[in-house]
Amino acid sequence: MSSSQVIELTEATLMLVLTVCGPLLLTSLIVGVFIGLFQALTQIQETTLTFVPKLMAMGLVFLLMLPTMGQALNGFMLKLSDLIITG
Repeated sequence: MSSSQVIELTEATLMLVLTVCGPLLLTSLIVGVFIGLFQALTQIQETTLTFVPKLMAMGLVFLLMLPTMGQALNGFMLKLSDLIITG
């Protein structure tokens, strides 16, 4: 395996991580900011108020992004298996 193939594989791996984890992390960040703002404005310091909406929003985004995540994982596996076969 040449150094250019290693760099290409590393780049594909990083893009895969961003594709799979990025939407969930962004959703958690955005919902967390809005809930934190709501808690600061209303002075409600309930701990479950932060977890339940984040969990629901992340679950919804996960269900919506599941086909995209599956295609990204499939493409990466095909690329990886081609590299294994060619040696």
